Amino acid sequence: MPGNIFDINYSKHFLENGLEIILFQDRTVPTVSVNIWYKVGSANEVPGKTGFSHLFEHMMFQGSKHVPKEGHFKFIEEAGGSLNGSTSFDRTNYYETVPANYLELALWLESDRMGFLLDALNQEKLDNQKEVVMNERRQRYENQPYGQAWELIFSNLFSPHHPYSWPTIGWMKDIENFNLEDVKDFFKKYYKPSNATLAVGGNFDQEEALYLIANYFGEIPGGNKLELPFSEPVSLNKTKKIVHPDNIELPRIYLAWHSDKIFGDDDASLDILADVLSSAKSSRLQKSLVFDKQIAQDVSAFQFSARLAGAFIIVATAKPGITINELKEEIFRQIDRLIKNGITLEELNRAKNSIKSHYVYSLQKINNIVDQINLYNYHLGEPNSFEYDLERYSNVTSSQVQQTATKYLSAEYVELHIVPKEGGLNV
Repeated sequence: MPGNIFDINYSKHFLENGLEIILFQDRTVPTVSVNIWYKVGSANEVPGKTGFSHLFEHMMFQGSKHVPKEGHFKFIEEAGGSLNGSTSFDRTNYYETVPANYLELALWLESDRMGFLLDALNQEKLDNQKEVVMNERRQRYENQPYGQAWELIFSNLFSPHHPYSWPTIGWMKDIENFNLEDVKDFFKKYYKPSNATLAVGGNFDQEEALYLIANYFGEIPGGNKLELPFSEPVSLNKTKKIVHPDNIELPRIYLAWHSDKIFGDDDASLDILADVLSSAKSSRLQKSLVFDKQIAQDVSAFQFSARLAGAFIIVATAKPGITINELKEEIFRQIDRLIKNGITLEELNRAKNSIKSHYVYSLQKINNIVDQINLYNYHLGEPNSFEYDLERYSNVTSSQVQQTATKYLSAEYVELHIVPKEGGLNV
């Protein structure tokens, strides 16, 4: 692991146009990672016009004023580097990791698509990428086994106007109706220096990096600082059950509860609860459903946490001849047992050790460290929050996990059954 990553030295700077800059030097690695977070995700969209942020995950690689189509991939890969981007409810990030002597290349490419993407955006490119996104949606959602589960869960867990109620990729009808002016307006509003944070980590000279950043990003107009999306706390007043026939062989149940947001008071405890329920062969649900009773092909539990809200989700796939209701009964039997009796100290420590080891392993690569710096800066305002993050888990007690399970898993929930289309509904 590069350096003492649990207590990093970094510097923060701002350009006059509002671009936030975070620099983290580590001379022990041969590479440098450039990671930019735009404070825009699908939560910034509105009903009827969804999918714009994900569209730009594609458009940002289609060339800009000084970079040809697919040039971003070509230049970085020819330099021996790697790159990608991702979109969530709350943010969009783009990142490159390159040999240390190619820092300027990565900064130039990021600045060109921030400042000059619209110069190269035309109807032909939009139509092309609309087709790409629609095909992606068909392949990953409509035609993928269990592919529509997550949008069914979140569209029922949240009201239709909540920023988390539509999928990040957008609804198909909205994608079909993308028009050039709407797309350009969305870019002008959100993809600008005052709505972005640029983090650079690895083997570089700080003064040189600041000079290059100022040179490439400094003249891009900043614009007004934007307010982040807001939502009142949400809850369900009744349990919702959805049955969705799909081209599958084995039925699957999804149970979803509203839970705490990212870095909320109960967020770490919910992660530990999920680990106790399903992470190892000896965990509550794995042991009972998969190994002892052998009624489930697989089972998992996890805490999904975002800026405005969270969701605690349990998923189980039935073995042949087993009904979804059999799975549900055993899942709730284990939940009720945990709520009544709590968890053991051994379970608590195993969960803490598992979470810590996964966390430490994820930080073996400089690109993951730099992305984590941006995550902490976005959600906590402090890039050096590695120790704080781990400490959250260290401080969780067995009684807290029991209280958290009682608080969230005793509430109303969304219950989704994905069932085979033909041969009878095994529910």
